[in-house]
Amino acid sequence: MVIYGVYIVSKSGGLIFNLDHNVPKVENEKTFSYPLDLKLNFDPKKISVVFGQKDGITVGHVLSAVNGMPVNGATLEDGRDAKEVLENKENYPLNLKFHRPKMTTNEKIVLASTFYPLFAIASQLSPEPKSSGIELLETETFKLNCFQTLTGVKFILISEPSQAGMEILLKKIYELYADYVLKNPFYSLEMPIRCELFDTNLQALLEQVEKNGIASI
Repeated sequence: MVIYGVYIVSKSGGLIFNLDHNVPKVENEKTFSYPLDLKLNFDPKKISVVFGQKDGITVGHVLSAVNGMPVNGATLEDGRDAKEVLENKENYPLNLKFHRPKMTTNEKIVLASTFYPLFAIASQLSPEPKSSGIELLETETFKLNCFQTLTGVKFILISEPSQAGMEILLKKIYELYADYVLKNPFYSLEMPIRCELFDTNLQALLEQVEKNGIASI
């Protein structure tokens, strides 16, 4: 059992908590000939794919190594400018390694604010009144479970597509939230959650479920 992450969205649609629990590192390596058939964006902080895809390398992937040499920002480990190396025909063929970058906090905030109206739209589309909204989204690579409390706070769990019983785990996470966040006199509703006891117990719960299965809780 693999759990990728936990997100908590406030009743107004803001991301107030997120935990990347077990996100796999996706890397793709391929030898390219000249000219390079991927369009790259050369930023001082990273070199990323902006157009084209090949053998698992897609838009958004970041260059991490050239001929086995790590790339730091836009510079190779030996100090050479990565752009100059990639644009020089004489250097080819080149073995390039790309990886999928981790989402930034801002990107997670945008995703949370996007999910919020989708949840509301799903509730309105229901032919029956008082729809619970989106409870489950399934794809080939992950499963998204959502549990909304009576106060409108949404708990979102990302896991492997084959995992079952995630709705039980979500309710356990809600119990931890009620015990360690809502009972914290220093916490204000709708504000980001910064509670060490909640973090520690949530991490322990996820590890327990991954190791012993959902029946262990």
